[in-house]
This record gives sequence, structure tokens and C-alpha cells, in this order.
Amino acid sequence: MIPQELIRRKRDGGELDAADIRSFIDALAAGRLSEGQIGAFAMAVWFKGMSREEIVALTLAMADSGDRLQWAGIDRPIADKHSTGGVGDNVSLMLAPIAAACGLAVPMISGRGLGHTGGTLDKLESIPGYMITPDADLFHQVVKQAGCAIIGQTGALAPADGRLYAVRDVTATVDSIPLITASILSKKLAAGLQTLVLDVKVGNGAFMAERDQAEILARSLVEVANGAGVKTSALITDMNEPLADSAGNAVEMRSCLDFLAGRKGNTRLDTVILAFAAEMLEKSGIAASPDEGEAMARRALSSGKAAEVFARMVSMLGGPADLIENPDKYLARAPVERPVAASRSGWLAACDARGIGVSVIDLGGGRRHPADRIDHRVGFSELLPLGTRVNAGEPIAIVHAADEAAAERAVAALAAHYSISEDEPALNPVIAGRI
Repeated sequence: MIPQELIRRKRDGGELDAADIRSFIDALAAGRLSEGQIGAFAMAVWFKGMSREEIVALTLAMADSGDRLQWAGIDRPIADKHSTGGVGDNVSLMLAPIAAACGLAVPMISGRGLGHTGGTLDKLESIPGYMITPDADLFHQVVKQAGCAIIGQTGALAPADGRLYAVRDVTATVDSIPLITASILSKKLAAGLQTLVLDVKVGNGAFMAERDQAEILARSLVEVANGAGVKTSALITDMNEPLADSAGNAVEMRSCLDFLAGRKGNTRLDTVILAFAAEMLEKSGIAASPDEGEAMARRALSSGKAAEVFARMVSMLGGPADLIENPDKYLARAPVERPVAASRSGWLAACDARGIGVSVIDLGGGRRHPADRIDHRVGFSELLPLGTRVNAGEPIAIVHAADEAAAERAVAALAAHYSISEDEPALNPVIAGRI
């Protein structure tokens, strides 16, 4: 394989065969390609696209560029979920233990915040002692004994993706659906999954703001994952407002513990989590239908079994064994808490979900630069959902800030992110479609 010839062929709109794609990725992983060659390849794909067969070949080659996890000795179906990212999206924290409590093994490899979206790992790091990068033996042990483990990616999994993504990030080629698809799925294939469900978000707080683009990405992910041998489906979910009633790190962890304790039912978050649990259980063959899967998930919650799984996972990964019973003992609170008052009476009609995510970053709860330290205490809690009737002066959220000046700025910003109408709004369904 001569790299420049492969780049030229794709630049001219030709289709690459699987052997050439694999040779290119092998050379990339081994450090034999220049950044110019990698960038040229990414730009050629951005302009010319890839066929489904090419994307499958690219995904498999990237998955094979490093270690592939093995799950010997675990007699449960191996399943996972991936989200394209949103605001107040802490679904993974509850979904993994629910699915494990119903009989799945869930080795969930998650990420940090990206742009305005929150990261599952950042939320978990609000728990004192929790190890997000355990060694392979401990990871395997936790999945086997607890049923699930939520950790971060190691450099040994799909290393070709890491180098390709770093070049895409500085060459304006991140938003290529073939490259997004291969990047997401290569890591999931390397994790040794048998089934996968995908949460593709759409709305002003999502990376895909338009429904048609979200559907294109969802179809690409589902078709390529199934083509690579992993049973996969996707739900398209609404991200025109925060999913949970909190946005931040420790505040979302508190919301998670409340959910597992049964105090967050009949919410948009509840609907999404149960729908994904049902998909996972049906896809894996544990439930005969999504309805049966949802009933199993509800029982896992109401019985306390899902909370027990979560507690075991946290304890085995170095966190406190009594986190669920004593969250205030471990989850730090911000020193300043201030309510955000409704500016007028009426209905909460719309909000800028992306703006809320950016406001969390402004408080210190996210990163502007990769090396930034996060203040896990800060964020927003008790966010009222759209469609709520409020009176002027009533709180629509609580700001958690490091100091009075930051709190004052955040109160003004959050109030500006919401629109209040005299008329009751028509709300988007939280689950917009299934692929």
C-alpha cells in the first residue's frame, strides 16, 4: 500500500478495498504516516464519503489496531450503550446497573466532557476514590462480580482512532459521518461487545441539531455495527432541554442516586433510561420484547437490586461502600447556592440547552482546555422541565457556585436561557424515533 495512491483514489471518488484500508490503518497505528497524509485522507473522506462496506472495513481495522477485550468466564450477554452527548445526560450511570441487575454484563467504556456536553467520567470522579482507569484484571473482575463497570478508555484500545481523531480535530474533519461512525464503533468493537444500543441526540443541546442529520448518523452507526457483527439499534432522543433535572458533576451524581432510590420516576429521564434498558434486554435475548424488558427494568429499580449493583461497582472500583446511604458524606457541595427566579408568570416554553451546558463550563464544571481542572461541586440542580407552569419569582433552578460573583453571573445566564410564555407549549416527545 502506497499511502499517497490510496489518498488519491479516495480524493477522486474511488472506493477503497478492505485490504488497503487495513494497511493504511496499520501504518497509521505504527507511526509510519505523516500528519499530512492522515489529514489528507480525512479530508478526502470528508468530501467524498465512504460506502457502507468501506466504513465497516475502516471500523474493523481501527478496532484491531490495539487490544481486544475478552470476557472468558462471564456467562452473561455482553452489552453496552453509547450516547452522542448532551446536557444533563447521566443515563449511563443508572442504565448500566439496571441492565446488570437484569442479567447483562455491561463493560461500559465512557468519555469525558466534550464541548458543551458533560462527561460520564467527570461525574464519576466526583466520588472520592473511584478509579476510572483500573487495570484489565480488575475491570474484568468488577464486570464479573458486580455485573457492570463504568471506566475510561485505555491507550491500548483502538489506538489508531486516537491518532486519527487528534488530526481530525485540527483539520476541520470531525463532522464526517463515516469517520464519526468508525471512531465510535471501533472502541465498542474492541470492548468485545455482543449487543449495543445507541442514543443519538437531536436538538439545540446536541451535536446534531437537525432531525435528518441525526437519522443519517443513527443509520450509519446501526448498519455498520450490525455489519461488523454486533447486534445494534438506536433511539433518537430529544436534547432541546437538559435530560435530568441537574447539569454538572456532583449534582448529576446526586440525581443518579435519587433515581436509583426510586425518587425520580415519571420524568423524561425515567422514560429514556427504561427505553434503553428494554432495548438492551430485548437485543440480548433476555427479554422476549421491549415491553417485557421495561417491566424487568422497573422491577430491578423498585426492588433495590439496581442500587445494590451500583454500590458494589463503586466499592470494587475504590469508592465508598456506603455512598448510596450517605451521599452527603462524600459528594462535595458548592459553598454558594442561589435560586434562579422566574422572570414572569407563565409556562416554561423553551430553553437553550447548549447555553446551559456552556454555563456549567463558565462555573468551572467543564473544560475550556484539555488540561483544565474541573470543580465537581458546581452546576445547576432542580431544573424545572419545559411545560411547567410558574409564577413570577418562583425558583426554576438552583445554582451551585464556588463564590458569590460566579453565582450571580450564573443566575443571570440561566434565567436568560429560558423562555416563559403565556400559552402552554407543545412539547417534543423525548424519544423521537427508533432505528
